[in-house]
Amino acid sequence: MTVNLEVADGVGTIRLDRPPMNALDIATQDRLRELAEEATRRDDVRAVVIWGGEKVFAAGADIKEMQAMDHASMVVRSKALQDSFTAVARIPKPVVAAITGYALGGGCELALCADVRIAADNAKLGQPEILLGLIPGAGGTQRLARLVGPSKAKDLIFTGRHVKADEALTIGLVDQVVPAAEVYERAHAWASRLAAGPALALRAAKESVDAGLETDIDTGLTIERNWFAGLFATEDRETGMRSFVEEGPGKAKFR
Repeated sequence: MTVNLEVADGVGTIRLDRPPMNALDIATQDRLRELAEEATRRDDVRAVVIWGGEKVFAAGADIKEMQAMDHASMVVRSKALQDSFTAVARIPKPVVAAITGYALGGGCELALCADVRIAADNAKLGQPEILLGLIPGAGGTQRLARLVGPSKAKDLIFTGRHVKADEALTIGLVDQVVPAAEVYERAHAWASRLAAGPALALRAAKESVDAGLETDIDTGLTIERNWFAGLFATEDRETGMRSFVEEGPGKAKFR
């Protein structure tokens, strides 16, 4: 398989495994969607790490495969392409991308689907589709602009240039830069911490932020209010408040 899901202690690692560069061909895209949907369904997966291995995250789409496609075939395929990445973005659990080496084109778009991005100091990110006479087609024009702002997104998309880890951190494209040997460990630690948290509250927080960004402030506040009130019906809320009163903050053990 070109993508695998390994689960341990509440953390699911979605591992890209298509050497040498983890090129995202159609089979890999479809497998990615399947595993994102599986991670969504499984109760034993409480947080997710997306990982391409020690050398490279994903260097982009399979260009040879795309070169053979015409307009009609891409009209049919483009929706499935976007759906694969959207399935990752909509995992209702905390998701972190552990980025080593190249995260270009579709690889960068996949990293954009995570809630947090931890990059190796040797990482290079970018949207070089313009150099092929194309634009990003798996969400890059939308998610990148929402993350770093339209001007910076247009610079990267218009030029197709690669961004080194330090610049990616400066513009907000990644959230942490660490030595390459520590990337997965740091990402897994972030996911492990949240895997022990209140699952429904984390889901509510993620969906409130993501849905709120797509609408006006009043609608966003309504989304937040409904989730906030709804959490008062959960066992986790009872556990958290009881622990706070009896033991002090930060000591609750959620089921």
